[in-house]
Amino acid sequence: MAGAACEPVARPSLTSISSGELRSLWTCDCELALLPLAQLLRLQPGAFQLRGDQLVVAGPGEPAAARGGFNVFGDGLVRLDGQLYRLSSYIKRYVELTNYCDYKDYRETILSKPMLFFINVQTKKDTSKERTYAFLVNTRHPKIRRQIEQGMDMVISSVIGESYRLQFDFQEAVKNFFPPGNEVVNGENLSFAYEFKADALFDFFYWFGLSNSIVKVNGKVLNLSSTSPEKKETIKLFLEKMSEPLIRRSSFSDRKFSVTSRGSIDDVFNCNLSPRSSLTEPLLAELPFPSVLESEETPNQFI
Repeated sequence: MAGAACEPVARPSLTSISSGELRSLWTCDCELALLPLAQLLRLQPGAFQLRGDQLVVAGPGEPAAARGGFNVFGDGLVRLDGQLYRLSSYIKRYVELTNYCDYKDYRETILSKPMLFFINVQTKKDTSKERTYAFLVNTRHPKIRRQIEQGMDMVISSVIGESYRLQFDFQEAVKNFFPPGNEVVNGENLSFAYEFKADALFDFFYWFGLSNSIVKVNGKVLNLSSTSPEKKETIKLFLEKMSEPLIRRSSFSDRKFSVTSRGSIDDVFNCNLSPRSSLTEPLLAELPFPSVLESEETPNQFI
């Protein structure tokens, strides 16, 4: 047992995935993924655009949003190549919910599209060399979806009628992906949380911080970084397939805080689940955007 514990942790290869591997993959085979943000902006121009000092994400009501897209989580700013950009149409990493309708809308919203987070990575030898990456969470994958749904269900069953705070964290999966000598400088960006405030007279567990829970989501990280034009085109098609809108056939949860979600794994695999189109509107922060500005392409390799 002691010898096994001393064995080095196996790390995934940082070589970019081959075109053949991508073509043979279903989108449901991808749990988590990483690629340079500059590459994502070029592969998904309908979903993301740099306009002046803003990174514009397709919001509700826009043609690109109707074709799918991503749920971007953030705090309003993203640093790309040393420059700060303001985010538009993003979901705040921390939200407060006060009733079941808010909870249901939030749950359906975060599970409706792939999640996207922004991180910056530096080398310990030269901290001036920093790169911005887009971290993707495929909420359509049964393993990922199950961890999120079960986390939300279990906290409800343990604090019936009381306030609570639940956080989902992806830091461990991402930090284990990068080889030694690299550091994620803003690891807190790899998490999101919500706080449900119930109208309870005596909320002792919440007052003393005993109803705070953290779910560390784990999964296999896929490297979507590539400099090959052929591979870039394949990755582009792969991302478009992953972010396609889903066709709703059942709800994620019922009106009684059911511990078991009604959406089956078969529905998830067959891509039959989707939210109401209006769910994203109250949760997304909208910002005006000025003229278009495009950035120079950088080598798509990990530090």
